Amino acid sequence: MPRIAVIPGDGIGREVLDEGIKVLAALDTVSGLDLHFEHLDYGAQRYLDTGVTITDQEMAALGSDHDAIYLGALGDPRVPSNVHAKDILLGMRFRLDLFINLRPVKLLDARYTPLKDKAPEDLRFTVFRENTEGLYTGVGGQFKRDTPDEIAIEAELNTRKGVERIVRAAFAFAHERGLDRVCMSDKSNAMRHGHDLWQRVFKQVASEYPAIAASHLYVDALCMEMVRAPEQFQVIVTNNLFGDIVTDLGAQLQGGIGLAASGNLHPGRVGMFEPVHGSAPNIVGQGIANPLAAILSAGMMVGYLGHPDLEDRIEQAVRACLVAGRVTPELGGDLTTSQVGDAVVAHLLHT
Repeated sequence: MPRIAVIPGDGIGREVLDEGIKVLAALDTVSGLDLHFEHLDYGAQRYLDTGVTITDQEMAALGSDHDAIYLGALGDPRVPSNVHAKDILLGMRFRLDLFINLRPVKLLDARYTPLKDKAPEDLRFTVFRENTEGLYTGVGGQFKRDTPDEIAIEAELNTRKGVERIVRAAFAFAHERGLDRVCMSDKSNAMRHGHDLWQRVFKQVASEYPAIAASHLYVDALCMEMVRAPEQFQVIVTNNLFGDIVTDLGAQLQGGIGLAASGNLHPGRVGMFEPVHGSAPNIVGQGIANPLAAILSAGMMVGYLGHPDLEDRIEQAVRACLVAGRVTPELGGDLTTSQVGDAVVAHLLHT
């Protein structure tokens, strides 16, 4: 019985995760997955009520007592510091050592890309973003704060272990799926110390996969090429900061952030899956939040639990809704959040 920790989060996180769970429940009736959901109240309201974000015991239990974590967006204007989001989201990534941020970029319907004359087969690649190092570790400090002489230092952390394991994961992914291109992106022409490490490790690992063409682009060139000719990419591997940026660009190319799913992984351990959009407090309760990213993330979670065929079924159901225009106003449709979930379920149960 797969055990799923459900953390709805804040704002529309709760609304879109409800639709993802609806889809999983429908899939369960025809596939016998026998999923067990544990709903956890970690979010802004709990922090406001108790002053607690997440305890050490609760974090440890997420890693030891569950097979996967299904997370909604975190963020609430009543908590301007966003401390609860930092402790929960970044806490899971760092403390559970979820070193792979896996972001598929797939165009499911050509009408939704801003790129001219690009078809679904032209826009289909996966980004491996390093998830536990880089500039997001909080290493640094401030000196003479709020004075004219203030100094702020943010240090980028790159370890041999961290770089090598994300690069190896990218090549292994390509090898297992019969892909033949992996591109690494850095800024080694300007960041000579940390990114020289990326260069050396990438070349070493690439030499172990002679059937895979290994290429390199500086991150600014990568962004330009993603817009100009996305069909050249199959697997991209990069660091934490650059991965954050290029995956949001990729999300926009595939139709918007409301279609962007993600997984935070450490093979053999609990995986955490989330739509990458924000909590959008300005549209809470209006029934217009797009649930498709949450539904696609649920599909990724099912695939991680050992059922890639069911992940594909969910993706095909989402594709069918996009093609039929059964979407929220954000994508030009007229359905509510719940109605989109119902449409995905209807396709799952009748195909």
